[in-house]
Amino acid sequence: MLGASLAPPTRSLAEFTLSEANGLSMTVPRHFSTMPEKDQLRAVVSKHRSLTGRVALVTGSTRGIGAGIARAFAEHGVRVVVHGLPRHAAEGKRLVAAIRAGGGEARLVTGDLAREAFCRRLVARTLEYFGRLDILVNNAGIFPRGDILNTSVELWDRIFAVNLRAPFILAQEAVKHMKRRRSGSIINIGSVNAYIGLRRLVAYAASKGGLMTFSRNLANSLSRYRIRVNLINPGWVFTEGEDHMESVEEGQGKKWVKEVLKTRPFGRMLAPADIARAALFFARNELVSGAVLDYEQMPVGTLREP
Repeated sequence: MLGASLAPPTRSLAEFTLSEANGLSMTVPRHFSTMPEKDQLRAVVSKHRSLTGRVALVTGSTRGIGAGIARAFAEHGVRVVVHGLPRHAAEGKRLVAAIRAGGGEARLVTGDLAREAFCRRLVARTLEYFGRLDILVNNAGIFPRGDILNTSVELWDRIFAVNLRAPFILAQEAVKHMKRRRSGSIINIGSVNAYIGLRRLVAYAASKGGLMTFSRNLANSLSRYRIRVNLINPGWVFTEGEDHMESVEEGQGKKWVKEVLKTRPFGRMLAPADIARAALFFARNELVSGAVLDYEQMPVGTLREP
């Protein structure tokens, strides 16, 4: 009964007042003053959830999950910097062209995130193109196979340079700008492998575990500047890169998809559009930071029972 007595009353949006909205740092535009008060509040909340005119840098976005996020952001009015490796430039150009054809704004920058100087230049180029940076999505990642015995130090360092060091450098540069504006959203794309991971993904799993801890640490330290940091841990997502890895590098051919579907309780693999919807939620929600979303079809770590 004590818990029930202390629980705050549940109120709908219509029950809040404009003064309370202002207390939530929601400013009321002057031209709203002719509206009824409840309509004014709805307009204020809608304005603050809108992404129109904001700028996002999405790494690893010429294909796969990153391309899905870039496309979804552009559809919601975000100006997007698409990034990828030089060998994926053709795919990046097609994505930028598609965004522009749909009425959006996008620019392409290619380069290797394993290079510190390029990471810093990537943020600088974003600011040069659009004059601001509201959303940083650290999506780029590499996932070469290797267990404890056959993973070289060179491979370990390469995986960590792209998967963990690059998000650190990019966030460091982005925060300098976001801090001055007292606003920003950093969305890191991890993996359910962050918790344990497959034996043949020892370096990848460790890098994603580090990214998860880094995200929470950053969320705690940046909340004073109203910069939000959240992480999405996708499960098994069908992408061009995953298809190549499973069918070609692991030699399974096209049958690998059929085998995976037998383990998917909802009858399909995740798609980049699924992860993009989660990224949109974190980009739009101004009161969530430090969250880790395990985007999978079953609790992470469970085994399917017959």
